[in-house]
Amino acid sequence: MFRTILAHSVLPEQSSCLLQQLRFATKKSGGSSRNGRDSIGRRLGFKKQQNEHVIPGNIILRQRGTQFHPGENVGMGKDHTLFAIQPGYVKIYTDSRIKKDRRYIAVALDKEDNAFPRSPYEKRVRGFFLVDRTRQEIEQQEQWAKYRAAND
Repeated sequence: MFRTILAHSVLPEQSSCLLQQLRFATKKSGGSSRNGRDSIGRRLGFKKQQNEHVIPGNIILRQRGTQFHPGENVGMGKDHTLFAIQPGYVKIYTDSRIKKDRRYIAVALDKEDNAFPRSPYEKRVRGFFLVDRTRQEIEQQEQWAKYRAAND
């Protein structure tokens, strides 16, 4: 905002007029602040809860450091993110045989499976039931039929 001022000369022998402009502030000046910054949140924490179904690649937990360690069927990324390797259900447990109060996250193939931690000598449960065996058998039979037809 500008205001124009017409100023006359003080001495009578000078009959010149001066035209001046004064500039006024349109905003009141506030003091500078040192604490006016904030970073956005990192979105850490659980993404899948206990007994929730996961598929391979699903992120279970984002964390800084290893508050939780990867258990059975769980992998860990370079930023300590825990993710599912096999489809199944999330299970959280502690294993005091390795270290006291160390918490683990595992993916169980059955929802009712709560037998964690497992003995290293126990047979592992594999997810072969997840493969569609009927489709594979039909494809094999078709391949054998083509092979026999070509050789007859």
